[in-house]
Amino acid sequence: MFTVEVEEGLELALVEPKFASEYLEIVSNQRDYLSEWLAWPPHAVNEEFFLSFIKKSLHDYADGKSLVCAMMYQNEVAGNISFNTINHDLQKVEIGYWLRCDLQGKGIVSKSLSRLIDYAFTKLNMQKVQISAATDNQASRNVCERLGFKLEGVITRAENLNGRVVDHAVYGLSCPILAKT
Repeated sequence: MFTVEVEEGLELALVEPKFASEYLEIVSNQRDYLSEWLAWPPHAVNEEFFLSFIKKSLHDYADGKSLVCAMMYQNEVAGNISFNTINHDLQKVEIGYWLRCDLQGKGIVSKSLSRLIDYAFTKLNMQKVQISAATDNQASRNVCERLGFKLEGVITRAENLNGRVVDHAVYGLSCPILAKT
């Protein structure tokens, strides 16, 4: 099983079926919060939803198309972070993440994201990491900017978030080795 230690008490673990019940509990308790910036929480009403998501994620991981991990904070699922897509032809990954609201402000996303960026550049030989966030999602945008991502542009009318159409700020980070040449 794929696991990466971020620091003591924080690791990234490839999703597995046993996480489905924990994901459901988080979403059931924080549905309104998560629905502000994610389209899927209103549809996540049973464990089968997450089992299906995990099964697809594991198939895509086996095919080298994505890497979906639970952020495990003090041995509990804190949220999710992933290479939503791994494009080997373009040597680019696209990252997405979400975190329980009660764990914000502890650096969990920033530290996990840093570790995944390092993994993309050193283990997967990617040349670019990209993140898209709703323009009004200042918390996610702050994470990108804090980690050195550059705003590459804004895509208008990029996503329907549960009846609210939002624009996306697209951030990119190039492999540091390329940046020096």
